Amino acid sequence: MIELAVFDMAGTTIEEHGAVYEALRQAVESTGATVDTADLQTWMGTDKREAIDALVRLGGGTPDADLVERQYDEFRAFLKKRYEEVPPRPIAQADKVLAELRARGIKVALTTGFSDDVALPLLASLGWSTGQGGNLDAVVTADEVVRGRPAPYMIHRAMEKSGVMDVRKVLVVGDTAVDLRAGHHAGAGVVVGVLTGRLPRTALEAQPHTYVLESVAGIPDLTETGAAA
Repeated sequence: MIELAVFDMAGTTIEEHGAVYEALRQAVESTGATVDTADLQTWMGTDKREAIDALVRLGGGTPDADLVERQYDEFRAFLKKRYEEVPPRPIAQADKVLAELRARGIKVALTTGFSDDVALPLLASLGWSTGQGGNLDAVVTADEVVRGRPAPYMIHRAMEKSGVMDVRKVLVVGDTAVDLRAGHHAGAGVVVGVLTGRLPRTALEAQPHTYVLESVAGIPDLTETGAAA
């Protein structure tokens, strides 16, 4: 039986209309570096400062810590503007899925490559929160770990915050390659890719996974039959 479901945010549980892709591309290209679409996809889901540093290097630049911080500020400003223009919303049935899992006694956590100053206002805009009356048991941002995805640390931190000890009873869900690799590295009992992001089925199926689904709508059906013994 699954005890904890760990979901990615943008592209998995939250529809933000591709704003993260646009913001990340803008933050890198404004340095004069070029951005290959495949490289951009590779670094989606990771810590955004790490992504900016890597993409600038891949695009021919030589970033230092000051440049990365400036471009991260640009990333945040672009994202804030886009979110004001086109507000994010829960992906179809995501609210229902989170509520159904918790009604079954399964804890729910969100992890993200965003830092606190981006992730927490985004969740607040949706009315999602932890604590009394909230719909989440834990939120883990890139600020809380020494390394983001594909490292397993955000998943393990979600376990720590929600009081779950057996990683075989953890289900991990995401829409990017690094989401699935993080679940695999963490030793999660079930690792699920969803097709609500920008990766096609073939790309997700090339990563370590248990299932690939159309969306999070099918997750409640996996919490008993998909769990490791």
